[in-house]
Amino acid sequence: MRILIANDKFKGSLPAEKAAFHLRNSLERLFPGAIFDLCPIADGGEGTALAMTTALAGEWVSEKTCDAHGRPIEAPFGWVPGSATAVMEMSAASGLAMVQDIELKPFKANTLGTGILLKSALRRGAKRILIGIGGSATNDGGLGVALALGYQFKRQGQDFSPTLETLLEADQVIRPATLPSCELIVACDVDNPLLGPRGATRVYGPQKGVRDFAWFEQRLEHLADLARRDLGVDPRDVPGAGAAGGLGFGLMAFLGGRLVSGFDMVAAQVGLEARVAAADLVITGEGRLDEQSLQGKGPVGVARLARRAGRKIVGVAGSVDDSAGLREQFDLLIGIKPATMPLDEAMRRTGELLESAVTAHAATLRALSP
Repeated sequence: MRILIANDKFKGSLPAEKAAFHLRNSLERLFPGAIFDLCPIADGGEGTALAMTTALAGEWVSEKTCDAHGRPIEAPFGWVPGSATAVMEMSAASGLAMVQDIELKPFKANTLGTGILLKSALRRGAKRILIGIGGSATNDGGLGVALALGYQFKRQGQDFSPTLETLLEADQVIRPATLPSCELIVACDVDNPLLGPRGATRVYGPQKGVRDFAWFEQRLEHLADLARRDLGVDPRDVPGAGAAGGLGFGLMAFLGGRLVSGFDMVAAQVGLEARVAAADLVITGEGRLDEQSLQGKGPVGVARLARRAGRKIVGVAGSVDDSAGLREQFDLLIGIKPATMPLDEAMRRTGELLESAVTAHAATLRALSP
């Protein structure tokens, strides 16, 4: 018997690979002699780089860079030498969580730190870069990335290094002559354009401290106009261009990035469909399974692959909403948090609760096995 364990993180408690370890521990006692395939997954959000680097047998490397407000930091990304693939998250450098200790200044926040990580991957000889762009602190349209990669901006014929505050003074942008060729795949699960009522500034700006929408819109539009005229690219209306404060736009305009669903990106890179087909029983899960999980979350993506392949699928979560839509996706749903246990205690004991909950459903799990 072959059991695939393809779970996401239990946010705030366990990363995906540690949760998978506890699930395997309990299942080994129920199915002695079974072959286990551990495949931590993610959906493009926090934990994506770690899950994919683990699944691809890569290594962690660290790079000196800066946060969204320019403070020096070290940020990690995954490196898979065999395929020259880099796996990273923009939030590792330019994320909102990195600047929660200071007053948010969105007119100064930029993606330079993310650009430094991308440049580091290119220097290593990356042929492919996979990047998740959730959790940003920025609203600069990828201006910082462009500067880090060596794009030249001009002001009245003179070299010029613009900030958001001075961007309107730029009257030309020039592509670097030596930018290496690389496939850039961007995990993006929103469809907002760069500008307008559904654009980066109006929809996501307020959580980053943006108040003057017109000020930011004017600068993002100017950047897009420069890219259209001088670089011959204009992805401002592509669904997802407005993701991460316009970084979706920037990665398409400055590095030729391709935007894909976060789960689809992860699934393709780890060969998930084939691994589901090879399994007799599939186990997935994350911290919470509810109606929102149906909107592109990893465990439901795994469940849909299992259904398509005719495999039994079990969902395990800290808490489970008993909804008809969710029940349709799974053969068995297991919630691990005891009703009377305080949430903070349950989060401290997630590993233990995973093992005990799976053991408590031993009879049903055995009935699902071939």
